[in-house]
Amino acid sequence: MTDLKGKVALVSGASYGVGKGVALGLAEAGATVYATGRTVSKETFAGNPQVIPLRCDHTRDAEVEATFQRISSEHDHLAVLANCVWGGYENMVENGEFTWTRPFWQQPISRWDAMFAAGVRAYYVASAHAARKMVEQQSGLIVNVSFWAAQKHIGNVAYGASKSATDKLTTDMAHELRPHNVAVVSLYPGMVRTEKVMQAAAFLDLSNSESPQFIGRAVAALAGDQNVMHKSGEVLVAAALAQEYGFTDIDEKQPRPLTLADV
Repeated sequence: MTDLKGKVALVSGASYGVGKGVALGLAEAGATVYATGRTVSKETFAGNPQVIPLRCDHTRDAEVEATFQRISSEHDHLAVLANCVWGGYENMVENGEFTWTRPFWQQPISRWDAMFAAGVRAYYVASAHAARKMVEQQSGLIVNVSFWAAQKHIGNVAYGASKSATDKLTTDMAHELRPHNVAVVSLYPGMVRTEKVMQAAAFLDLSNSESPQFIGRAVAALAGDQNVMHKSGEVLVAAALAQEYGFTDIDEKQPRPLTLADV
């Protein structure tokens, strides 16, 4: 298991789902984790003293700034920023109809706005705050959770555009941060057993699925890799990292890495 004792991390969008799993995975490795979200609370991480829940709406710049100011006031470094906040799955059903897969001209504009405001823009703003600290300390890791929709039509046009923008954010931020020894990567999960996915478990093949905490173990492994700069700017797959670093899921299984053809 990766040892991140003494390291400080911030995970955005940690109220539930992948973000909550990333926070738990980093805490499992010993990091002190600030977990943000609009509905995050002490109960979200009950019994886990490594996680400090902070309510923060990442579409509100003042709240994001206050979050980073608090971390800076309590610690002299920030080792990891994991950008997991995502508003794109809200209101997928409208008036009783599942509209997620409609063609773009029949999609509500609010869906685009949610994916970019509580997605790409939120990643950008949080990363800007984190980068100031990481450049100063000449070290750090920024992980942008993304998905295969950046490379293949999945669901709808806005989804693909937002994930493509996220991956481009990664490559360009990595380029500018490379001289300062700060790594930036995009991380693709597979089929994750989030709360919403499990609500539809009867209709899904979960034989090769991943727990949310599995993604956290992938982030922890990257944070503990002294040669992580070799991966900066890359798109990484969580299950492939498990094979490379030798970690398993919480059920001790090792999911098969998905490929573009699988998705």
